[in-house]
Amino acid sequence: MADPTPPTPPTPPRPGDPIPDEGLDPTQVFAAPPPPPGQQQPATGGAQGQGDDGSTPMQQDSGPPPPPVGTQATKEMGYDDEDLRILGEVGDYRFGNLSAKLNNDHIAIPKHPETTFDEQLFLGLLRGSISLTRDEKWRIIQAVPKLSQFQIDELQKILEDERRKFSELSPKHLLQLQKLEQKHGEDWHDLQSFMVQKSAKQEEQSQVDDIRKQLGL
Repeated sequence: MADPTPPTPPTPPRPGDPIPDEGLDPTQVFAAPPPPPGQQQPATGGAQGQGDDGSTPMQQDSGPPPPPVGTQATKEMGYDDEDLRILGEVGDYRFGNLSAKLNNDHIAIPKHPETTFDEQLFLGLLRGSISLTRDEKWRIIQAVPKLSQFQIDELQKILEDERRKFSELSPKHLLQLQKLEQKHGEDWHDLQSFMVQKSAKQEEQSQVDDIRKQLGL
């Protein structure tokens, strides 16, 4: 007798789907369990095993990290021909430059009376992540009311560690990182637009409810 087919896990909610007043259950944040630390790869949206530009996933290599903007890289500093070529192509770009130009306008974190943290710092780390999809970022925000202080603190450490690791990759990865940052920046703008539309609809519904009350309906 064949084993029964395991039940299909429920599809995680997407922006626009209803969320309980008390917040989204943390188990619904990811479509699949996140990989263990150290095995995470940036979400590229492309074929598995390839980045947005068709290259293989980024791995830490033995080369030095990119020099600060304004510092001329040389072979004496440990850079090879490919490093120097890509540094010439990207100019002043360094990982994190593009997300730093974004803002958190219109992205509201639900009330979280059980936890204390810097909301703007939290959102800044979230928007800068290239390992989380747009929908995962939205679900994390909606799950904040149900996260413990420990979970919030650990999530911030993971996001800070991600930012540090990608910034330490050799210049060979800068073109791929730049494309990924651009894509995730566009996703963040999408999320902001959604939040604006949602707020407008809530305001409109509130006005309708006020009118109904005035008319005794």
